[in-house]
Amino acid sequence: MGKDMVKDLMVPIEEYATVSEEATLYEAVLALEEAQKRTGCREHKHRAVLVRNAGGHVVGKVSQLDVLRALEPKFKKLGNVGLLGRFGLGPDVVRIITKELSLLENPLEDLCKKAARIRVKDMMHSPSEGEFVEETASLNEAIRQLVLGPHQSLLVTRGQAIVGVLRLTDVYVEISQRIKACEL
Repeated sequence: MGKDMVKDLMVPIEEYATVSEEATLYEAVLALEEAQKRTGCREHKHRAVLVRNAGGHVVGKVSQLDVLRALEPKFKKLGNVGLLGRFGLGPDVVRIITKELSLLENPLEDLCKKAARIRVKDMMHSPSEGEFVEETASLNEAIRQLVLGPHQSLLVTRGQAIVGVLRLTDVYVEISQRIKACEL
């Protein structure tokens, strides 16, 4: 029988890497690495760290992409450059913009200093309303949210509490197993 509810596929919050809002980029990287070592029987490694406030509530996520973005503060000022393609502007325009703004000219030179001074609260992604899914929701509902978001993961809730993370990778594996089981 397949896994038809979000709670059947989610990673429990206890298995996920977490850090406080006051943690540094360095501490977030260490937490993610430690969680990846503990993945146990899970086939795919975690790609994000959950951020908790002083009360212990999850208030954000730091993805691997967020870590890379944090190396160059000017990225925040640009917003979502990926949207330029919707207006017919291609990779050449993005290269010109990044050159003009001197983006990532020397991102790795002071990497250790940056990692020690950048606070997680300044680089984290605060989840939007569409990034939460109830643990009793159907897999169909979760797929709709992942696709329409688009998101790499959803925070799984039980009432007001976050109890896990539903990762795109785990949903994909479930769907691909169902496809392979089809008799054609």
